[in-house]
Order: sequence, then C-alpha cells, then structure tokens
Amino acid sequence: MARAYMTEAESETARGEVDGRPGPAPSSAVRFRRVIARLGGEGRWRRGLLLALFSVLVALLMALHSRVPNRVGNLGSLLETFLPWAGLAIPLLLLGALLRRSATALVALLLPAVVWVDMFGGLVTDKRGTGGDLTVVTHNVNADNPDPAGTARQLARSGAEVLALQELPGRSVAEYEKALADAYPHHTVQGTVGLWSKYPIDDAGPVDIGIGWTRAMRATVATPRGDVAVYGAHLPSVRVKFEAGFTARQRDVASDLLGEAIVAEPVERVVLLGDLNGTMNDRALASVTSQMRSTQGAAGDGFGFSWPASFPMARIDQIMVKGVEPVSSWTLPPTASDHLPLAASVRW
Repeated sequence: MARAYMTEAESETARGEVDGRPGPAPSSAVRFRRVIARLGGEGRWRRGLLLALFSVLVALLMALHSRVPNRVGNLGSLLETFLPWAGLAIPLLLLGALLRRSATALVALLLPAVVWVDMFGGLVTDKRGTGGDLTVVTHNVNADNPDPAGTARQLARSGAEVLALQELPGRSVAEYEKALADAYPHHTVQGTVGLWSKYPIDDAGPVDIGIGWTRAMRATVATPRGDVAVYGAHLPSVRVKFEAGFTARQRDVASDLLGEAIVAEPVERVVLLGDLNGTMNDRALASVTSQMRSTQGAAGDGFGFSWPASFPMARIDQIMVKGVEPVSSWTLPPTASDHLPLAASVRW
C-alpha cells in the first residue's frame, strides 16, 4: 500500500518545486532535518543520554584527577595508582553506544578517548634506544622468596652494571651475596635494601625516611664515565581497607623525606631505584617525581607495570634519574618474587 502521508522534511522538499520549476531554497531548519534523517532520525540523538553523561564523567575524572580529594580515604591517590585503567571504560561505553544506536553517546565518547590519549598515548609507543653508559636494575625480591639464589642468578644475567634489591630478609642476604659475587664484586646492604655493582662503591649509608628501621640507602658508584649517586628505596606499603580507604600516610611521609635527601644530593648525576609503592601519577610522591624523570616514561615501551607479577596492574617499582639521559627502559621476566624486575640504560 502506498504511503498516505509525508514527513515534514519530505513535505518541505516537495514544496521546493512548483509545477516542475525550482522553488525557493530550503531553510536552514529544513536542511538540518534532512541531515538528521540521513543519520537515522532524531531518535538516535535522543537515545543514550545516560551513556553520554558517563563519558563526560570519565573524561572529567581523568583530566581532573588531581582535584579528587585525599581527605577521605586517600581516594585521590587510589585513583591515580590505577589511573590508566580508567581507559577500560571507553570500549565499554562504545559497546553501549553501538547497542543503543546512539549518535549522542558516540560523539560524547570522543571526550574520554581524547583525554586518555593525551595523558597516556605517549606511553604505548616504543621509545627505546640503543647503547648507554650505564645499565641498572631494580627488584623487590620479596622477603618470602622461595628461591633467592635462583632470583639472584637470573638478575645477574641481565648484564646490568648496578643492581638494587629491596625487601632483603636477613636470613637470605648471604644467599644473594654468594650468587652475585662473581658478577658484582662490590656491594653494600643497608637494612632491607642492598646495592650490587661492577664498579667501586663509596660513601654508602642509610637514608632516614622516618619509619624506625632502614629501608632506604644512598651510595656513590664510581663508573668509568664519572660518579653517580645511587639511591635504593623501599617506601612503606599501602593498604586498601573498607573502613579506612587507601591508607598511605606513612608512605607519604617517607616520600617527602626521600625527596629532601635527593634535593640535598651533592653529586650531579642521580639514579633512584626502588619500590616506591606508588605510581608517577600519584600526587603523594610529588616530592620525588617532581625533580626526577621516569626512565619508563622517557624511554620505555608500554606502561611497564611491575605489580603484581602474576597480573601486573601498576608500576609501583620505579627507576628515576636526574643529570643523566634515559636511553631505554624495560621490564624483565618474572622471578620467584611477586614483583617484576625493571631495567634501564642511561647515558651521560
């Protein structure tokens, strides 16, 4: 059966011709209706408003993460620890927009996509170079590591000139020393952190980070290209508790004290190796991150997540530098620890 009616847009089109002769040009309103009709009708723009709102909220959450307050359960730091994962909302919202056939939701989805690419797009490209004057490795070996000797031998095969280990229990130090003795003739252990080097180590000593025992140290490594100050650190752990949120106050205080020590460092070239229990996005580590460069961010490939080793979700282990140029940064294969080891090469 033929249609007995016309849409308003079709009616306007029909009125555009009079007796076969061109009529007056259609108005802008008519042209807009025609565009909407070609896109599937006005319904596609009215549907999916809730999805569009979620897209805007995700974009704002990423772009304004520093405005999320830490006063209640350190929610800001918790968000910043896993901030790259906010991008998972984008494919979910895209799927919802397609299922709803919502043009509005699709357009709004551009907001979080652009924000995520602006914040993290540079990390997903391969920026690794070749060569370098010094290669370093950092690894939280885990106090309960069932195979200290095997872990040490695996790290020695990395070829790094300087190796920093965290969470060294006293009962296992001798095993690490024995397994690393041939490759690293120089070493120092301060509390639960240690430094092994192919080059001489001078002025080694603990760094007070305000927790009552030694979990940070500093030493001068005399490389053939000149001295470099190497800091090894294991900042206090954080916890996520239902009644208290993200408990990180002790870590935050320790970070500030570590940052003060690095500010006062007299040696021009500085390398920080350690488990900081926080990411580069976490504002609580700003006293350190504001004065140093992440080798992963400058010369890595991907996010370089290091924890947990079974399914890495965050890069809480860090290699940071100042006074030297990052050349390459990468994640090493898993050991018997619950963290992945990290490596980087730098040049003067």
